[in-house]
Amino acid sequence: MTLSKAQEQIINSIDQTATRTNWRDWKWQMRHSIRDLASFEKLLGISLGEEQRTAFEKTVEKFPMSITPYYLSLIDTEDMQHDPIFLQSVPLPQELDILKGDMADPLHEDQDSPAPCVTHRYPDRVLLLVSNTCPMYCRHCTRKRRVGDKDTIPNKSAILQGIDYIRNTPQVRDVLLSGGDPFLLSDDYLDWILTELRSIDHVEIIRIGTRTPVVLPYRITPELTAILKKHKPVWVNTHFNHPREITQSARTALDMLADAGIPLGNQTVLLSGINDCPRIMKALVHQLTRNRVRPYYLYQCDLSEGLSHFRTPVGKGIEILESLIGHTSGFCVPTYVIDAPGGGGKIPVMPNYLISWSTNKVVLRNYEGVITTYKEPDSYEPTFCDRNCESCDLLLKLDNADEDKSIGIEQLLSDYDQTISLIPASNARHSRRKTEETEE
Repeated sequence: MTLSKAQEQIINSIDQTATRTNWRDWKWQMRHSIRDLASFEKLLGISLGEEQRTAFEKTVEKFPMSITPYYLSLIDTEDMQHDPIFLQSVPLPQELDILKGDMADPLHEDQDSPAPCVTHRYPDRVLLLVSNTCPMYCRHCTRKRRVGDKDTIPNKSAILQGIDYIRNTPQVRDVLLSGGDPFLLSDDYLDWILTELRSIDHVEIIRIGTRTPVVLPYRITPELTAILKKHKPVWVNTHFNHPREITQSARTALDMLADAGIPLGNQTVLLSGINDCPRIMKALVHQLTRNRVRPYYLYQCDLSEGLSHFRTPVGKGIEILESLIGHTSGFCVPTYVIDAPGGGGKIPVMPNYLISWSTNKVVLRNYEGVITTYKEPDSYEPTFCDRNCESCDLLLKLDNADEDKSIGIEQLLSDYDQTISLIPASNARHSRRKTEETEE
């Protein structure tokens, strides 16, 4: 594979004795990550104005910069202010605009952490933070408070405590490795973590979230894919935000993962001025699926500090979904979600296709605006479920069935539970009731 003119310029500016082999060495890329303005200007052969330099220096004091030479080489220096690569990787003064609603930890990951390195928010799955180092500091990162902070690097002891929590929590069947980027760990260390998790009988699925195929595709090596294949089923979620990120090097990395039998998904963040366009998003999901990557989530940008300039109205996300649903293959359409502030988890936000309903019919509309009806069954006798799965004599018999207990909306819909409402702890009306009952 030949290098582009921009890549040749960067590699020669870094080290005139370096070779194309060096360029494709992920450790060489990490050693030469661009972390200061002088290196940025030198490698791209540009010079910023004094006002831009001052704004840059003020921003990196709070939110550091780190860009791989590979990702830097993708920047269009002729139109940087509109370039999606530049906007995702280079500090801008807008990051210092901290709005009233911005939070350091909007998803309350620290509060939902019952053990070191663990966030346990959903019933059957946990997040295991195994690294706080990334190949690039994405400007839209929801964990800007943590990534790159030397004081929050998880050590082996902390990770073991997290794994012990998983081992002692049998309802956990799915573990997501994240950070930072798990693929920046050494092969041996990652192999150790996966081996520990695979030794836990109730862990069925291991997932890994990584942006290396986007910003450091050379990290995907035969040795790494062999480790992942050994511990299957391992699922990998990537993070492409724009079609221009799917280069030949990225495609090669994705091919290696897919050819090893590793299921691939993609999580895109909706970003103002970068991908908030139906045509861009359609091109992105088409390129992803062409490379065997299933679009998984489209995220509304979080309320983390310094991200206000990236946020779009929720209506923009709905507009993009309207341009995809019905207009392209169903597996090309990601689920649009808002990760609820305060730790409420991912809430799907979709266009409304159910217009109305009655006892006997529902009224629906399709992507073209066609309105149609679906007739409900004339007679439906619901099966009463007492949630005692082990002694179930109904149609849905399952091997290894465990007794289950519902929570949330499922609890309100269940037959066996007598709960009639879910009441927030801060509900003022019920607080008054308690006060009145005490006075009586």
